[in-house]
Amino acid sequence: MRLKRISAVLLAAAAAAALAACGQDADSQKKESSGKAEGKSDKVLSVMTWDDNQAKGLQKILDDFTKETGIKAETGVVKWDEYWTMLDAGARGGTLPDVFWMHSNEAERYMTNGLLLDLTDKIEGSDKIDLANYPEDIVELYNNDDKQYAVPKDVDTIALWYNKKMFDEAGVEYPTAEWTWDDVFEAAKKLTKEDGSQYGLAMRNDNNQAGYYNMIYDNDGYIISEDKKKSGWDDPKTIEAMEMLESWIQAGVMPSLETMSENGEDVLFQSGKIAMTFQGSWMLAYFKDNEYTAENCDCVELPMDAETGKRVSIYNGLGWAAAANGENTEDAWKLIEYLGSKEAQIKQAELGVTMSAYKGTSDAWANSADFNLEAYLHMMDDMVIRPYSKTTVAWENKANEILKEVYAGDKTMADACREIAGFMNESLAEE
Repeated sequence: MRLKRISAVLLAAAAAAALAACGQDADSQKKESSGKAEGKSDKVLSVMTWDDNQAKGLQKILDDFTKETGIKAETGVVKWDEYWTMLDAGARGGTLPDVFWMHSNEAERYMTNGLLLDLTDKIEGSDKIDLANYPEDIVELYNNDDKQYAVPKDVDTIALWYNKKMFDEAGVEYPTAEWTWDDVFEAAKKLTKEDGSQYGLAMRNDNNQAGYYNMIYDNDGYIISEDKKKSGWDDPKTIEAMEMLESWIQAGVMPSLETMSENGEDVLFQSGKIAMTFQGSWMLAYFKDNEYTAENCDCVELPMDAETGKRVSIYNGLGWAAAANGENTEDAWKLIEYLGSKEAQIKQAELGVTMSAYKGTSDAWANSADFNLEAYLHMMDDMVIRPYSKTTVAWENKANEILKEVYAGDKTMADACREIAGFMNESLAEE
């Protein structure tokens, strides 16, 4: 999300190059058939993701798969903004990667357009995959018309990260599980320096899942109705929660939007510019491998709402999917089956890649680094699935744009919330 956008022409070229690098010609397919007869394959399955932080651990799991099956697989990384452009280009050209990540924002579009391999029958015949072993909400993200198009990869929750060094220097006690959002604000004011060299916290206008969505649901607000027909952005409880964020902006406890746009909260945090940030469990590898955060930082459960007493974590989960028209769908399924197996899910957790979707395997993840990762497991006590619909991308992008005006002081939060609701309701009506 931090990379600057590049032109569509360059993206298309990059997509073609990436896919060509991962693809194979007819001769290599013949070699694959020959290799299978010997228990080996010269074909290399292309596995596309968008997170550098997970790549190293995932490749170790892919190597285990190769040892077990003789099928080679290599992971490639394309950053989030460019990832979907690449997949779209691949979909149009009929050259999607063999196996790739799917996200709730985009799943509906890919499933309904016949771009994903239907895994329903394969799952029913598998002795490794039983969908009852994964959170039902995540399974449903990748199901359309009773057909399953992805196997859950992970589950994520949100926690509060804080800089112990900054807290010590300011004489502020560390956050605890008893903290409220008001406590966060009070601490942020004490941790913000007048010269602009340090701020108490940061929350970007587009940080919904790890940021303000949690505040909204804590306050009994909502983003979308259960039947996905109505926006909750104009609900009084939603507006009230978002006005808390507005008060942080006005108090100056966060960097300017320009600063946060150039550097995400994670970058500001690891460079010692902010004292607190709200981050998903998928960020563990990033913080663990960074010398500054590993030495100076830790995490704790999210704050709770002072009035409702609720402590919600918005959660999501990626899915392993394959191209419907791929040339290696059988091998692609074997890899997805392996990645979703209890064996591979435990290894994903042990390596600290991220919390695994397979129930009962995330304890290993909590022991994979010297942080208070139990906080993320505790956040599983009250989870709300990340709000989505068929047009999630459209109304989320619109919300991000409108909220910029609040950060700039050009619009009140209440007006912004009502404007977002109006756009979102129009989008939902067209679904």
